[in-house]
Parts: sequence; C-alpha cells; structure tokens
Amino acid sequence: MLIIGLTGGIGSGKSTVSELFANLGVPIIDTDAIARELVSPGHDALEKIIVAFGKHLLTSEGELDRGRLRELVFNDPQKRETLEAILHPLIKQAALERIRKLDHHYCILVVPLLVEKGWYTMVDRVLVVDSPLALQRQRVKQRNGLSDSQIDAILCQQASREQRLGYADDVIENTQSIQHIENEVNTLHRKYRELSRQDSATKNCE
Repeated sequence: MLIIGLTGGIGSGKSTVSELFANLGVPIIDTDAIARELVSPGHDALEKIIVAFGKHLLTSEGELDRGRLRELVFNDPQKRETLEAILHPLIKQAALERIRKLDHHYCILVVPLLVEKGWYTMVDRVLVVDSPLALQRQRVKQRNGLSDSQIDAILCQQASREQRLGYADDVIENTQSIQHIENEVNTLHRKYRELSRQDSATKNCE
C-alpha cells in the first residue's frame, strides 16, 4: 500500500483536500487527530506532559488545557522540544500501527510539519497543498482571528513555501474554486491507485 504524505503551510487547505480524499473512500491518518487522542485523560502522554510542565495545565475536569499548553511552548524552543520529545515518537508509533492495519490501494498521512520534522522519510510520495502567502494569511485571520504578529510567529516555525515545494512529488494549488480542488483530487486518486497496482505487480514478480 502506498503512503501519501499530505502537508502544507497553515491556511493552505490541508483539511479540505484530506476531506475530499476521504469522500472517495481513501483512509486518512491525521497526526493532529492522533495527538489530540494521546493527550486525553488516561493516556501516558498526558501524564508525561503534566510531569514535565505542571498540573496547572489540567482543567477542572482533568483534561489538558491545550490552549494554555500551546501558549506555554510557543515562544520557548526548549519547552517545545520537550513536548515534541514526548509526543512525536508516540504519534509516529500510532500512525504506523494504524497504517499496518489498513487494506487499501493507498492511504493519506496528514502531517503539517512533514518537511520540518523529517516525516517525509516515512512516505512513498509527498503531496503539498500550496497557496500564496497572502492567501494563507487571509484564511488564518478569517478562521482563527489571529493577529499579523501571531501569524508571523507561526510561519517562522514552518518551512518556507519554497522549501516545502522542494520535497513535493505532487502539488495541489489551492487558489481556485472547490470544484477545481475536487478535480485535482480525483486526478491524483486515479494516479495513486495506478501507482499502487504497479507497485504490487512489481513486488509479485520479485
């Protein structure tokens, strides 16, 4: 089974593209969703985070205050590295376990920091959802209500548009209508299914 790594900068439209693939019956492994599961009550990751950063990160219901944690690590590289050291191995393990259980032509592995954290080594192809920086900013402002300085801080932690495209095997330019994006996804769906068949045929001949 082919593993397609889906990535893109903030506000590029990764969620839209992954939903369109899901509508075609393609399995979606979303690392952000896995991260949310791992920090829910009763999981080891939550206990490790509380040990590392303090009980003040828990709500009155015993859940992780993800917003407070985000603020705590956002401008502190050392704390961010500590958090990533706790979460990233667990996220990767969970993602691989879910992939191994799949029986499909291919799957989509959604990793926002696929390039930045080296996850491109896990996948067979990298699919980048690309948008001009000005359009990304506009979408993030409308969706999250962040200020320019907050958006700048996020962008500084991500790979540049040029760096990301340098790793791309396939690119969807999210600058037009949803119908255009859907057509692009349908084209890639056919392509990935064919690549999967070719890969299976090659392995059967070995």
